Amino acid sequence: MDSNEPFVVYPRTINHIAVSVSNLEEAIKWYQDILGFTLIKQPIEFVADDSLTGMAVKDFHGPNLKKMKIAWLTSANQVGFEIIEYLDPKAERRADSFEYWKSGITHISVTDPDIEGLCKRISDSGGKQRSKIWEIVPDKHYKVAFCEDPFGNIIEIYDHSYEQLILSL
Repeated sequence: MDSNEPFVVYPRTINHIAVSVSNLEEAIKWYQDILGFTLIKQPIEFVADDSLTGMAVKDFHGPNLKKMKIAWLTSANQVGFEIIEYLDPKAERRADSFEYWKSGITHISVTDPDIEGLCKRISDSGGKQRSKIWEIVPDKHYKVAFCEDPFGNIIEIYDHSYEQLILSL
C-alpha cells in the first residue's frame, strides 16, 4: 500500500483461532467428538530449520522452538481452529489455566442451544465446567457458561448467537 493512499477501515473476518495442547491426537479427537469440529488437514510436523516453513516457524516463535506439530480444523461457520503441540521444547500444561489478569486471548466461544448438554459432555470427557450456567438475560432466558477442555483451554458457551446475547444486555 502506498503511504499516500488512505487506509480503509472495515470489519475484518476472523480467519482462525489457535490453541496449544500437550497431546495433539487426543485434542483432535476431543474437538471432533465434543464440539463437532471438522478436521480439514491431517497433522504436519514443522522443524525450525533452513526450509521456508522452518524459517517462518523460527521467525514467529523465536530461537528456542525446534519442532512442533499442527492440525487444522474448522467450525460450523468456517472459522478455522488450529491445534498445536510443541514438541521441542515440549508443551507443558499451565498450572493455572485461566490467568485472566494477564493480557492475551482468554478463551474461545461456541454457540449451542443445549448449553446444559454441552457442559455435561465437556465434563464427562475429561474437561470441566468452570462456572455455573448463568441466565445472563433473564427475560429472554439467554444463558452463558464457562468450561475448560482437557488441555486447559477455556471455552465459553452461549445458547444464542453472539449478537442476540450482547445486544440484549
